Order: sequence, then structure tokens, then C-alpha cells
Amino acid sequence: MVDACFGHPRLAALYDPLDPDRSDLDAYLAMAEEFGARSVLDIGCGTGVFALLLAERGITVTGIDPARASVDVARGKPGAERVRWLDGDAGGLPPMQIDLVTMTGNVAQAIADPQAWRTTLRGAYEALRPGGRLVFETRDPAQRVWEEWAEWTRETTYRMTDIPGVGHVETWAELTDVSLPLVSFRGTHVFSADGDVLISESTLRFRDRTEIERDLHEHGFVVEDVRDAPDRPGREFVFVARRGTAEPVPPGML
Repeated sequence: MVDACFGHPRLAALYDPLDPDRSDLDAYLAMAEEFGARSVLDIGCGTGVFALLLAERGITVTGIDPARASVDVARGKPGAERVRWLDGDAGGLPPMQIDLVTMTGNVAQAIADPQAWRTTLRGAYEALRPGGRLVFETRDPAQRVWEEWAEWTRETTYRMTDIPGVGHVETWAELTDVSLPLVSFRGTHVFSADGDVLISESTLRFRDRTEIERDLHEHGFVVEDVRDAPDRPGREFVFVARRGTAEPVPPGML
């Protein structure tokens, strides 16, 4: 299931205007340079912000996302012709020999279904060249961030944003359920121009470090490093995993 905030055309068009600060991507740009990546696969590319930043640096980029509405936004941006855009998930990738696979933002946690997570790791492994790397971030469940989110109400999260070409949009978020390792929340969007109300239901999966390291190992990766997230110090893990030489565990045995 694709969250409406990514999959509904009207909400996908709001994603960038409602969250314009993407300084969280600076760490990923630095890692692409650190690892000398000349080709990158961005899984969960969304509206293409990171993919386009990479392409501006002369890197060959493929962006894939199951939310077609978000990818359509990406396709309409300046410079989009420099990126190969794909609709779908990592289970249906064409043959590749990529230097670096990325999952930025909340992408790893948004893959809440265990089978979809395994499919994603398997797809990332198969897309990488031998020695290529997978990097992604995920919140540390020990920080219990959902306790902070418990304060999410219409009153505490309400915003009115004036978006060019759209008009005023009212938004707010509410925590709806904590059934660990799953945490769910709801986003509401009200369009002042016509009174349309659109709801997006989202669920994140909180995996601890041991679980993630086990999953990576089972899918043929060697964990090289677990870093701190510069924009959320002490609150997230940033995994750097290299495609190893050992074959991953066959899917039927996972």
C-alpha cells in the first residue's frame, strides 16, 4: 500500500512545498562522494529531490518508487531527463551494476511489511556491483520517539501554508496507534480553494540495530559502519553495508 501523501496526485504535488528543507540529504551526498560512486540507485526516490541533486554532480542515477504520482512530480522537474525514473519497487528492477544504493529519509521504515523489506534488500543486493554499497537510515527504537509524537494533535501540529498555484492548504498530523514495532499516524490536508479534504494514513516499522544487521547479513551484505545521523544526532542509525562475496540466503529459507 502506498501512502496517499505520496500516491495521490494532489498530495504528491504538495510534498516539496510543505517540506522544503532537505538538508538531511547533505550526508548522503557526502557519502556518494566519499565512496566515489559514479552510479546510484535511489530506492523510494519520491519526488526526486535527491536523485536530481546527484545528477547535477554528473552521477548516473536511477530513481524508483511505487508511488507513481510522486515519480510523475519528479519527471516534471528541471533536469529530470538526466535521471532514469522507474515506477515500482526493488523487486522488479532491470539488470544493473550500481556503485551505491540509497534509501533516504523514512524510506526504510516505511517498508513496514516484512516480505516487502526482504524483497527490497534482495533487490538492492542484485542491483549492486560486487563491493558496491547500500546506505540508509532508520530511527533508533530505544529513543521511543513515538512518545513525543503522542503530543501530535490538530492543535499542536496545525499549519496554514500558502502554496503558489494551489492556494491556502491547512495541514495537521495525529498519532493513531502504537503497536510496536509498528507506529501509525494520520495526516490531514484541507484545500481552502474548494474545501477538499484528503487524508493520508502512514505506518512506520521500528527495527532495532541487531535485527537490521541480521537482515543485512542474511541478504549477502557486510555491515561496514553504523553512523550517527548529522541532522538527528543520537536518534538514528545510518547503515553502510557492502555487497559481500557470500551468497545471500535463498528466499524460501528466510
